[in-house]
Amino acid sequence: MIDKVALITGASRGIGRGIALALAGERFRCVINYASNAVAAEEVREQIEQAGGGAIVVRADISVAADRRHLVDTAMDSFGRIDLLVNNAGITSPGRADLLEAAEESFDRVMATNLKGPFFLSQLIARQMIAGIEKGFQQAPKIVNITSISAYAASVNRGDYCIAKAGLSMMTQLFAARLAEYGINVYEIRPGVIETDMTSPVKAKYDKLIAEGLTPIKRWGRAEDVAKAVVAIARDLLPFSTGEVINVDGGYHLRRL
Repeated sequence: MIDKVALITGASRGIGRGIALALAGERFRCVINYASNAVAAEEVREQIEQAGGGAIVVRADISVAADRRHLVDTAMDSFGRIDLLVNNAGITSPGRADLLEAAEESFDRVMATNLKGPFFLSQLIARQMIAGIEKGFQQAPKIVNITSISAYAASVNRGDYCIAKAGLSMMTQLFAARLAEYGINVYEIRPGVIETDMTSPVKAKYDKLIAEGLTPIKRWGRAEDVAKAVVAIARDLLPFSTGEVINVDGGYHLRRL
């Protein structure tokens, strides 16, 4: 059996790291993408290799066209195929400025990383997947977009982030509709409050909110919670679903009286 290949953006830490490690446990060879933290990315590769898996590390800023091309070319040169793309990389809103004070520079930066980058990376990789299907060596490759409850929950001090995540949600539907004819399913995983280094500055705030009932399941989410949803998709357990939203949020999305 030929091991399949997963490309995970932003895989050096947090949710991306959890996803990469989980996929490696499913016999996926992993392309570990990072933008700045080389040490952390190498740690992920070492963990995968120590467990008997295969991985490469590729530095690429997905907001930059040349970097996206380098990422895809390196993955194809190394493994010859990409069976699963996980668009996970993202940045938070710099400075968390109020909506009436938000800077255009911040908006452009968030959009470039959180929306434009995933859009055009998906385009590049979808073409590779279609070629693999037409040549007969790939079946049912997949794309997974990691969004956020911020796709619909308004935070007026992170407007750019919310808009980008809402856009990524629509992007899921667009690619799902376009790629279904090739047997490429596309999914959105929508995490809630997940305990990572990105959320550590607001830990006290969310500790209090969770204790007061923010979510029916009264705990922080963990990276492995998100990773398990990706694994279910990777195992092809949802073959008749595409464009679907999978909430990993402790029940936050439920409307309660």
